[in-house]
Amino acid sequence: MDSLITAAAQALAAGDPLGALKRVALRDDAPALALRGIAMAQLGDLVRAKTLLRRAARGFGPREAVARARCVVAEAEIALASRDLGWPAKALEAARATLDAHGDLVNAAHARYLEIRRLLLIGRLDEAERALAELDPAPFPPASRAAHELVVAGVAMRRLRTETARAALARAKHAARLACIPALAAEVESASLLLNTPAARLIESGNERLLLLEDVEALQASKALVVDACRHLVRDPRAVVSLARRPVLFALARALGEAWPQDVPRATLVALAFRGKHADESHRARLRVEVGRLRTAIRTLAGVSATSRGFVLVPRRASEVVVLARPVEEQHAAVLAFLADGESWSSSALALALGASQRTVQRALDQLAATAKVQSFGLGRARRWMTPPVGGFTTTLLLPAPLPSG
Repeated sequence: MDSLITAAAQALAAGDPLGALKRVALRDDAPALALRGIAMAQLGDLVRAKTLLRRAARGFGPREAVARARCVVAEAEIALASRDLGWPAKALEAARATLDAHGDLVNAAHARYLEIRRLLLIGRLDEAERALAELDPAPFPPASRAAHELVVAGVAMRRLRTETARAALARAKHAARLACIPALAAEVESASLLLNTPAARLIESGNERLLLLEDVEALQASKALVVDACRHLVRDPRAVVSLARRPVLFALARALGEAWPQDVPRATLVALAFRGKHADESHRARLRVEVGRLRTAIRTLAGVSATSRGFVLVPRRASEVVVLARPVEEQHAAVLAFLADGESWSSSALALALGASQRTVQRALDQLAATAKVQSFGLGRARRWMTPPVGGFTTTLLLPAPLPSG
């Protein structure tokens, strides 16, 4: 490489995109196009960056496989930043294999981190953890070590391991300081804030209070029977029962959990579970059926006893019953939680992350747009959605992972 290309690459590595552009802005050879593309990505012009990187990849000759692979990795990072979760993962995997085979271990590891971050976004934590366990960050430069620790912290927060997350973020902060890249330091700081902002609400005997992520972790380890409205399950220290695929049963369980130790009138349960204004005989018959199904589903955790006016939850081992809910609850809250990260999302990416159909997500977005809670820009397949973040609350850490199909 000539001196200008080397200097531009060094400027980009130091987080100085304008310095890089000063050296290669007027050049159209493949290395210069690649560096211009990365610089434009750092400056936030992702569309222009993608175009430049594709031109660079076409410009490299057949013997420049490593350079082409680096372009693929850079384009994958742009796709991740723009929440284009449908980009071909196999292309990134092939690029990573090429870099690994040619000894470019740093960029190969970066490609692997991009794969893991994508897995985190779509809720595939088991796969993300397995991939992360295969990486050793010790030989890598500070910027790559910071990226590694950010991914470790991201997995730990979603697994409710706050001490592990804090330790990883401390290492990330140190590595970012050594890297001297302001944008990287800002990313670490932003991730650290998640540990100090409310992640959920605790509802207990009619009272509510906000919980930090470490409080949620402590609650999961307590002896209480927890009706988890974030992940749609019921748990105690010995067992977990998921009701994610049974919304009526979960609605009944939550109502009983919020009222405990009191009972809930039958009319109230009918209104919550079936949206019926009046509990006629058909509603009461259906309620008896659904309560019977709930008894069967959670029989190892609690019983559901009939009272003169309704039903009451009777825990088998726990001494108390609490409900864990999101900090802010409203219709289409899961869609808003993803959009609250401040990035622009396509409806297809949201559907993939939520494990829902694209049409369902599009209907939700249209309803949110009608009330000015989200806004869109672009047309057709280029249309993106975003909203300002909800101040003072975490977003997707406690959302349920997408359910497996079939």
